[in-house]
Amino acid sequence: MGRLTARSPVTRIVFDEAGAAVRRRPDTLAVEEPLEIRVSGEPLTVTMRTPGHDIELAAGFLAGEGVIASGEDFRSAIHCGGPGSGATTSDGASGQNTYNVLDVMLAPEVTRAALDIARNFYTTSSCGVCGTASIEQVAKTSRFDPGMDAVGFDAMWLAGLPEALRAGQDVFDKTGGLHAAALFDADSGEMLVLREDVGRHNAVDKVIGWTVLQRRFPARRTVLQVSGRASFELVQKAVMAGIPALAAVSAPSSLAVHLAESSGLTLVGFSRGRSMNVYSRADRITV
Repeated sequence: MGRLTARSPVTRIVFDEAGAAVRRRPDTLAVEEPLEIRVSGEPLTVTMRTPGHDIELAAGFLAGEGVIASGEDFRSAIHCGGPGSGATTSDGASGQNTYNVLDVMLAPEVTRAALDIARNFYTTSSCGVCGTASIEQVAKTSRFDPGMDAVGFDAMWLAGLPEALRAGQDVFDKTGGLHAAALFDADSGEMLVLREDVGRHNAVDKVIGWTVLQRRFPARRTVLQVSGRASFELVQKAVMAGIPALAAVSAPSSLAVHLAESSGLTLVGFSRGRSMNVYSRADRITV
């Protein structure tokens, strides 16, 4: 696993009554590196991420794209080297193992068509595709229906999830530069898993990937709590994973609300201790 943090010199300027004080000091930064995900040796996608939990990231990405439907679909994964570095990887290619290339093996029954869908499926809220067509594509691709999950949530318990998430953000405490996502069990109230990453979508993929590897996928009767805003992409990932509720510290987008309403997902925004906004499926929440 690569480094989670790196040190860099920084010029710090502090203003007080006497004026400005300037000094040089080392600062701790969150590491950001590319990860190429391959399936059976063939490149599928590249994402910028914080190294660590890469197998979960790959499993969560594939689950979010509708390629895999259960933990049994994800067989194994191995880090391999990149080209031109002189080392030899398990497939005979030359390249030093930088831990930035991950090769995944899927079950034989996972079809080539599923991988083709992953290459073309709408995955980001900035790619220019929006509106009803995007929502219909998610509905057609998802194998699960979060609206059918007969789960309920206590409002006070939901209000406490951001604090529980923040308490577990170890790397954020050192860098101030990471997003976080955590999955909570609605029946026991416990936090099942927490992951941090420079990309909010990667943090969610790592959480969903954990459910795949732990054979808890789809993640029914759970709440996905995120540290930032609720974009269409994050709601999409929750729907694709069968998660019935998504709660965010900040605001949702209009398309995120539309998708949540269409999918029957409970969407909570501005969850900040003493208040929250419920944008869809408020009937699940007990006050």
